[in-house]
Amino acid sequence: MRKALSALTLLGLTMNTGCNTPSPASSSTTSAPAGATSAVVAMLDKKIAQYAPVDISANVDALPANEREALTHMVQAAQLFDELFYLQSWAGNPAMLAKLKADQTPEGKAELHYFQINKGPWDRIDHNKPFLRESVPVKPPQANFYPADATKDEVDAWFKSLKGKEHDAATGFFTVIRRGDDKTLKAVPYSEEYKATLAQAADHLRKAAAATSQPTLKAFLEKRAVAFESNDYFDSDLAWMDINASIEPTIGPYETYEDEWFGYKAAFEAFITLRDDAETKKLAMFGKELQGLENALPIAPKYRNPKLGAVAALTVVNVVFAAGDGNRGVQTAAFNLPNDERVITQKGAKRVMLKNVQDAKFAKVLMPISAVALPAADRAKVSFDAFFTHILMHEVMHGLGPHQVKTTNQPVRKALSDTYSAIEEAKADISGLWALQQLADKGVISADIAKSMYTTFLASAFRTFRFGITEAHGKGMALQFNTLLDRGAFVLNTDGTFSVDDSKIKGAVSDLTRDLMTIQAEGNYAAARELLDKMAVVRPEVQKVLDKLKDVPVDIEPRFTVVK
Repeated sequence: MRKALSALTLLGLTMNTGCNTPSPASSSTTSAPAGATSAVVAMLDKKIAQYAPVDISANVDALPANEREALTHMVQAAQLFDELFYLQSWAGNPAMLAKLKADQTPEGKAELHYFQINKGPWDRIDHNKPFLRESVPVKPPQANFYPADATKDEVDAWFKSLKGKEHDAATGFFTVIRRGDDKTLKAVPYSEEYKATLAQAADHLRKAAAATSQPTLKAFLEKRAVAFESNDYFDSDLAWMDINASIEPTIGPYETYEDEWFGYKAAFEAFITLRDDAETKKLAMFGKELQGLENALPIAPKYRNPKLGAVAALTVVNVVFAAGDGNRGVQTAAFNLPNDERVITQKGAKRVMLKNVQDAKFAKVLMPISAVALPAADRAKVSFDAFFTHILMHEVMHGLGPHQVKTTNQPVRKALSDTYSAIEEAKADISGLWALQQLADKGVISADIAKSMYTTFLASAFRTFRFGITEAHGKGMALQFNTLLDRGAFVLNTDGTFSVDDSKIKGAVSDLTRDLMTIQAEGNYAAARELLDKMAVVRPEVQKVLDKLKDVPVDIEPRFTVVK
């Protein structure tokens, strides 16, 4: 990959930095023998077709030569994060990847292609089922963050035995748990566990910092390089919040979805993007509304935050390159970071919208879904503006509502443990709809969005269902959809399509927002587990629609292309 990147020079060359290989059906001239082997290729081609290939590009022509040089080094650093994420997901991934790359048969090429989409040998949108001919274990819920021979109960008991800084380090974002020479558990900092690769990434960030003339970008790159070596990300997270530059990099360990045991450990990801100033300016008005939304939340007043932390600007970007946890399976459309509550208290959280990715998802996935899931009369209500704005509000609402348990001050993330990610994604979704209604009532958003947002959300629900309910977003959507269906806000039509009941949707959205945020404020793990066990399922009437969507892509397969 690093050799391929060197083609991005200042001499007018095109760089394709997509990590996925071409489909073996089109790239190989070797005929597979009849029987089982050709069936392997056919099966994998069907799986690969679930991801519509899309060129994802951004216009770098306006960047001065020195900024293009800085951009090149940022992409080179980001490419290393694929290697790190493979290793974090499963200890066997690096060897398996090397073996697949050496297999030049049509079957081997097809397996490699889908392996790279999923960043591993398990199908992320089909209940993590293995898809390789070679036998692999069940996808480990502990990923490679904990010893392979440990049990969840053993690690949990060890966590509970620790106090103070030792406990904080062991349960923190940036350590893995390993066994010492005496077989006892110990916390190992990422800076030690991944030292060699992070040293390379730090070197590229320092070269990017030396090239750029944008002060806030330079400050972040320098501090993030230090963080890779020190394992202390606080100062660089603060600097990331302050970036005001044409290039907007997000690079580091962030999301905890891969840790299905506790949701503690952060996976490495990278988004190297260019800021879209025109679109960002349009969203500036939303930042002024956040405290008002917090004050109006449909929860007990004691659970509201009377004074939010500093409010960061909402940013719209176009992706140049994504890697690691930022490019596996279903693609990220937006994010709300960082997750460090200390940074959120001091600076707020940054909401970043990936516009070129969202454009591709809407055209390739959501519009075809609406033609199947909705009655003909409702399909015109599905709009990109409503889709885009709800994703924005989803990210905004991650920052609002309870973040600490009211009675103990324990972070909600830790109180809800393995249920946290699904509950939090459901909360952000449903409260995002609630917030849009509040803004519509005030005239802050357009009447067109207000008229289309509920139907657009309904259509998009089927898009999310197809991510699989082993994944936090899919679980969260199943919870929401089934609740709204039970409360009459969504209606099953006689032809098997679904509609919104305008007389019930507002109340149902408000009630579910209240229920989820109250669980969070009270740190009620038992209630969260019971709700997910009961509601995070795919019901038969939903499955019938999903069965009709077999020829519609589930998501996109980005091909990152930068043209000089």
